[in-house]
Amino acid sequence: PRFSVHVRNERTGESLLLDTSPDFRYQFLREGLSAPDAAVLTHIHFDHLHGLGNVFRLTRDLPVHAAGEVDPVTGESVAETVRRQYDYLDALAVRGQAPLETFEAAGFEVRLVPVDHPPLACYGVVVESESGVKLSISGDTTYDVPDSSREALADPDLLIADGIVHADFCERHPRGGQHYADGTARTFGTKHMTFEGARALASDLDADGVRVVHVSHFPPPAEAFGDDLAVDGEQFTL
Repeated sequence: PRFSVHVRNERTGESLLLDTSPDFRYQFLREGLSAPDAAVLTHIHFDHLHGLGNVFRLTRDLPVHAAGEVDPVTGESVAETVRRQYDYLDALAVRGQAPLETFEAAGFEVRLVPVDHPPLACYGVVVESESGVKLSISGDTTYDVPDSSREALADPDLLIADGIVHADFCERHPRGGQHYADGTARTFGTKHMTFEGARALASDLDADGVRVVHVSHFPPPAEAFGDDLAVDGEQFTL
């Protein structure tokens, strides 16, 4: 669940980094990737943000896009939190963006879309190319994604969907599961989708393809390496 997605724009040669996993510097070195031209951050949890401190080892100039709306829990926006926590990094230029409004990054049209990951504000991401190719990322979320965000995420060529465990594991969570359909929980506890929830969201959004991410260490091997469960280092051409 230490999450980063690297998206290369073949038209411009630029690349976009979606979230900065604590492991992203190692992943970039392992894959032989050049420094990203821009980054987008979905929320302020450690596993999605705190590799950002390694940016200065890769580049001296990185525009960082994050939501500019105030989170009532923290009293500041994601952009403001990032700007405050990393004020010592001259390489960063943090830019607040309004949710559901399109902005340009690395030659792509990008939108941050609100999702449901209590108690903090969290966002999915829509990335669209000039040719109309669309990548949607659910962000960390329950199945209860708002309708306006579902509309923005809909009809992707590929959906990267949060899914932490198989639904049967909900019986081990103190809060159980939520958003049941036909007796199957689509949300594990209060923060993440189950595998079944991720697949249901992909169906709801009419996604051409889906990869389930944020997979925990709890599923047995037969579940953990299912056909639609992502593994580190996978590459896709859209």
